[in-house]
Amino acid sequence: MKAAEEAIDAFLDQLWLSDGLSKNTLAAYRRDLGKLAARLGDKGTRLTEAGPEQLEQALLLGVDREKPATRARMVSAMKRFYQYLTQAGLRDDDPCARLRAPKQGPRLPKSLSERHVEALLEAPDVATPLGLRDRAMLELLYASGLRVSELVGLTLQQVNLLDGLVKTMGKGNKERLVPLGELAQEWLQRYLVEARPLLLAGAVCDTVFVTQRKAGMTRQMAWHLISQYAKRQGLPAVSPHVLRHAFATHLVNHGADLRVVQLLLGHSDISTTQIYTHVARERLKQLHAKHHPRG
Repeated sequence: MKAAEEAIDAFLDQLWLSDGLSKNTLAAYRRDLGKLAARLGDKGTRLTEAGPEQLEQALLLGVDREKPATRARMVSAMKRFYQYLTQAGLRDDDPCARLRAPKQGPRLPKSLSERHVEALLEAPDVATPLGLRDRAMLELLYASGLRVSELVGLTLQQVNLLDGLVKTMGKGNKERLVPLGELAQEWLQRYLVEARPLLLAGAVCDTVFVTQRKAGMTRQMAWHLISQYAKRQGLPAVSPHVLRHAFATHLVNHGADLRVVQLLLGHSDISTTQIYTHVARERLKQLHAKHHPRG
């Protein structure tokens, strides 16, 4: 095991120097390779000398108790480790050349129930300018599915309260129009008239959502505020992206066409949006299991 540890240390040092990976990623690689070395060692094989069949057998040892994502990460660590050994001249062959990562099922995005969303929307104290701002911000996020970067970058010129539309610039500088919905429109109107002027106190700022410092809100601040409101209401961890997922999931649950959801989210490929059909299907399964007498 000492030889294996030295080889892993040298590999991780090289990885850090060449790729600048985070401490968490390097620590995960260390755990995975240490686990692999232990499994091989139990079979009398050294980590640096293992062949393709021995590596495949070592992977199979965890198939019953490890998630596909965990095993996929181990395969990634293995591939990079043995590539390093080959390039460093410590091996003549790469035993992982034909090794494939296990297939993973679709990763379903985290979402919130409609009841949880209602609780989150009601969290801010709308009797204060900051609370009114935050209520308008939450209502807009849920009604439009905007990304947090789109939300904090929103300018007054991009909001059309008369027609109930928001014009935003998404990924790839693609412009799209998103309906506000009546409730979000009302809260945004109230914020712009009652709270925003008080927060700016005469200062000029083009950004819709401003702070007490008379400047636009940052992504980090929006993230923090939403997280704190969720915690106050006893909800699971919520981020701006979770609200975006809730927007899409609830649309699909209520029968929205997938192409419409694609346009609203600003997805360039329908396959990205199709994940929400899986989310809706899982929700239906849960409802069936809970309420059907033979569920």
